[in-house]
Amino acid sequence: MKKAKVIVILGQTATGKSDLAVKIAKKIGGEIISADSRQVYKGLDIGTGKITKSEMKGIPHYLLDVANPKKKFSVTEYKKLTEKKIKEIISRGKVPIICGGTGFYIDAITKGVVFPEVAPNLKLRKILEKKDTLELFKILKKLDKTRAQNIDQNNRVRLIRAIEIVKALGKVPKTTEEIPPYKFIKIGLYLTPEILNKKIEKRVKKMFQAGLLKEISKLKKSGISNKRLKELGFEYYEPTEEKVISESIKYAKRQMTWFKRDKDIKWFDASLLKH
Repeated sequence: MKKAKVIVILGQTATGKSDLAVKIAKKIGGEIISADSRQVYKGLDIGTGKITKSEMKGIPHYLLDVANPKKKFSVTEYKKLTEKKIKEIISRGKVPIICGGTGFYIDAITKGVVFPEVAPNLKLRKILEKKDTLELFKILKKLDKTRAQNIDQNNRVRLIRAIEIVKALGKVPKTTEEIPPYKFIKIGLYLTPEILNKKIEKRVKKMFQAGLLKEISKLKKSGISNKRLKELGFEYYEPTEEKVISESIKYAKRQMTWFKRDKDIKWFDASLLKH
């Protein structure tokens, strides 16, 4: 039996993925599933560059605004919801288009990564959350050297989760992979660092004009702590344009490091796309 096709549009922040996804969806009868670990949260619109209703041009978009920012939304939950959506879209005779820049989410779907089922240990989390990032990394290294070698050392959420899994299972098991039942066509958009940095700068300035500071203050008023804001990618409680630009450029570099490992991606120069 022929496998159903799923298109994946990925790349760094500010490369024009959403625009391209909408254009392709219009041409081929597609519906879009977001693969962005921050856009899943309600109320994080300006700060995450979430697509607006008018930019969607009538194309259905899924996996946006599905989680409460006060609670952590796991990749396992993302995988479950996305796989359900893919099935639904195909059953309606439409083409699923996954679009986003979170490599971890994209791998979970396209490589069929299966994650260990370990329930959150709230008592342990409370203790670990008091420690700084370097300390967390040292704890993990002591418990499981192999996992420590391939984790993002600066990602507190992942470090805490890894320690939690090690404590429950004795070590972080290798995430297993199942062969997914679809044929994934991966389209990667890239820009030269010079053009990308300029686009990031322009985008950040636009965010500030659109009311980024108001959005952050609204999140704080709703009861989200500074610590949680940091986990959500707002490493700046009193953000300035310069800080947000430099953080976004660093983030874009980390994204590319992740994507470079995937040899199935066909890369296209985003500056050649007609806007």
